[in-house]
Amino acid sequence: MIEDKNQQKTELSDLGEFGLIDHLTRDFKIKQKSTIKGIGDDAAILSFKNKEIVISTDLLIENVHFDLSYMPLKHLGYKAIIVNLSDVYAMNASATQVTVSIAVSNRFPLEALEELYSGIETAAKIYNIDVIGGDTTSSTTGLIISVTAIGEIKDGDEVYRNGARPNDLLVVSGDLGGAYMGLQVLEREKEVFKVNPNNQPDLDSYTYIIERQLKPEARKDIIKLLKDLDVKPTSMIDISDGLSSEIMHICKQSEVGCDLYENKIPLDPQVISTCEEFNIDSTTIALNGGEDYELLMTVSQKDYSKLKGNPNFTVIGYMKEKAEGMHLVTRSEMKIPLKAQGWKSF
Repeated sequence: MIEDKNQQKTELSDLGEFGLIDHLTRDFKIKQKSTIKGIGDDAAILSFKNKEIVISTDLLIENVHFDLSYMPLKHLGYKAIIVNLSDVYAMNASATQVTVSIAVSNRFPLEALEELYSGIETAAKIYNIDVIGGDTTSSTTGLIISVTAIGEIKDGDEVYRNGARPNDLLVVSGDLGGAYMGLQVLEREKEVFKVNPNNQPDLDSYTYIIERQLKPEARKDIIKLLKDLDVKPTSMIDISDGLSSEIMHICKQSEVGCDLYENKIPLDPQVISTCEEFNIDSTTIALNGGEDYELLMTVSQKDYSKLKGNPNFTVIGYMKEKAEGMHLVTRSEMKIPLKAQGWKSF
């Protein structure tokens, strides 16, 4: 799609900080009963009565966490919300509110930020959350987004990373590796574009994995499904840094070991075919790719019958005693020690 070079551009200085906030948030509506006061005062006011509050914060920085050469601003706004909601759902909680803060350089006109906030608003509508505040400031290094997600949970329903026990089943939602392979396709096409800017990529055969990268979804549905099935995981974590890293987090905090079976890891056919095209091992991608935002959990074996056959869940291994270590059991039945080779912030 050819970019319109004659788009209207409104300088942010024309609005000022408070005018900008008013402009970008004018369409946000309050949906949650727990939101007493949202945007427009010195602070938001929430009332959760007898429920516990869950809070998580993430920071997204241009050219570290996203590349605007192929990440549309609307998709970026949507994704910024999703990655935070995923952390709330990983606690077995319901997400209710978010705050959004941005630091922006003078290369961004008002219309660009309208696109960003359009994605934020879309996510808020789909996931039924309130945007209740935030901050705006200038930046000398491009665009920075900070989102804080707030949720609620009944006392006793919390699921932490440290509750796994030996003989628990290791279970994952959805499929893995798609977001990383979508990123590889986008990076490849970016390099092609640099050589020939008139070349328009044909991405029809990569639609699923590109969507996994540019427009991921948080697994709110899994939390409801677990409640409907009367299953409470013994531990849970979202897969943002890669399957192996997340398994190791659970093992270390729960003081258990694990056997993960390579032939059980769920992979979409588009992931497999794209890995073959790039000559990359699909298991390596599933273990280390990250940004899948699926939920990894351990479940008591007594609950296996409730999950058996459900297409939303795949049993990929089981937990062992700590002394037995953390291993990948290959298709040839060799045991290889698990290593955390996913995303590193520093």
